[in-house]
Amino acid sequence: MSTAYVITALVTIAANTFSGFAAMTRLKPIMRTLGPALHRAGVPETWLVWPIGALKALGALGLALGLLGVPLIGTAAAAGLVLYFVCALYTHLRVSDFSPQFYLGTVFLGLAVATLALDPALVLDLRR
Repeated sequence: MSTAYVITALVTIAANTFSGFAAMTRLKPIMRTLGPALHRAGVPETWLVWPIGALKALGALGLALGLLGVPLIGTAAAAGLVLYFVCALYTHLRVSDFSPQFYLGTVFLGLAVATLALDPALVLDLRR
């Protein structure tokens, strides 16, 4: 397991754990900007627990399991997070919502893509 993968996965885990927790608990500082962004995107606030918060938290848990020795769960979690953030960004793009959440979503997507790209279960071993 490469150092780059471990660091990228740990940052992705931390970011999605915090984001999922903040969504599920409706953390006040986060809701100041998230609430209006949800409204502009046409996403009901009731979705903050399921699917928004729960999927981010489950993605983080899956990545952690991947680091702890269940590689295919980690791969599936990284792919799931990529799909989640592609859909989230599309939701904002379709209503031309370029709020801070849109740009933060691009960062989260980049982290998920990097984690998936560096995943040892997908990297070819050319030393054979």
